[in-house]
Amino acid sequence: MLKVGLTGGIGAGKSEVSRLLVEHGAVLIDADRIAREVVAPGTPGLASVVAAFGEEVLAEDGSLDRPKLGSIVFADPERLAALNAIVHPLVGERSRALEEAAADDAVVVHDVPLLTENGLAPLYDLVIVVDADPATQLDRLVRLRGMTEQDARARMAAQATREQRREIADLVIDNDVPLDRLRARVDEVWVELTRRAREPRRSPRHQE
Repeated sequence: MLKVGLTGGIGAGKSEVSRLLVEHGAVLIDADRIAREVVAPGTPGLASVVAAFGEEVLAEDGSLDRPKLGSIVFADPERLAALNAIVHPLVGERSRALEEAAADDAVVVHDVPLLTENGLAPLYDLVIVVDADPATQLDRLVRLRGMTEQDARARMAAQATREQRREIADLVIDNDVPLDRLRARVDEVWVELTRRAREPRRSPRHQE
């Protein structure tokens, strides 16, 4: 099994890259999707979030009002850290269970938005960073996701810088390009991943 960490700034297009990797046969473990599952109605995770932030973060149907919660935490590093302390252990537990269920020869791609921020690179055999110019990220968040520019900038500022992400990258995928060129680059990366998956196991990153 080859364990790959996939990350990139908000709006960099990481979801498109993960979709293309799945087309090639990768097993995808999506931290964002799991993060939604662990705070679904009726879960201990949601109860912990409400205890920390109040019932104001609940929608009328009892689910988590993610835009409301986001407006609170992304403007306040301390409250963001409090949320992460609740959600991240739950996501980690679920991710490990999914990984253990994958085949021994699988390329397992962990889509982790905050991989850089949380120092998680040593957990993976290699790290792929989906890279885009901050201006491109901002445009996508405002134009495609409907965020206000202020909210988009706050969310970008709460993440690692472009330079910090590139520092931990083993492979970089440039997503300031048309889809056909992105697809060609992902094709190249998949060849590299399958080659590495066939190699004898190396020492973990943090021991190299």
